[in-house]
Amino acid sequence: MKTIVTILALSFTGLCSGQFISNDGELHVAAGALISATTYTVVYSTTKNKKKAFWYSLSASVLAGIAKEVYDSTKPHNNFDAADVAATAVGGLVASTTLSLFVGNKKKNKGVALVN
Repeated sequence: MKTIVTILALSFTGLCSGQFISNDGELHVAAGALISATTYTVVYSTTKNKKKAFWYSLSASVLAGIAKEVYDSTKPHNNFDAADVAATAVGGLVASTTLSLFVGNKKKNKGVALVN
């Protein structure tokens, strides 16, 4: 009985077209991550301050998303799309958070002295 229910459930999953991310949304996420990672790297290598690097990189991705949508809204038949700005910001948030967690966490060797 479990196999029949599983087969039926899997056969109906192709009919569902719930929520999906368009290719444009994927590009916005990737662009936000790239801008954020680049900004984080530059700011952190310059200042060695993780908080400043996080906030600058996140801000850069959000500002880039807003600037692109403002530019697109000047073209005919285009409107400002807040969902695209949000997608760019999500990409920036993911990259900033990931880099913040893994960059600059070198464990210092306490240097245990050996006594003869």
